Amino acid sequence: MIFQYDASQEKCPLPLVKLRLILKEMKKKDVCTLKIKDSASKKNIPKLLSQLGYCFKQTPIDNNVVEITLSKK
Repeated sequence: MIFQYDASQEKCPLPLVKLRLILKEMKKKDVCTLKIKDSASKKNIPKLLSQLGYCFKQTPIDNNVVEITLSKK
């Protein structure tokens, strides 16, 4: 399953909280694409994903928005 979440108009901690809910729903081989703009989210979300052992890739896109693509092993 592919999860998509555009949090580019939201500020931390909302994107972090919603991402945690998505992570609970994800199953093996699922993929999530997340867009964030808030500076706190850009710092805290990659940190969380690293701590939890997720594989992810960050890609800068327009207007200071970063797209994070992650998968569950």
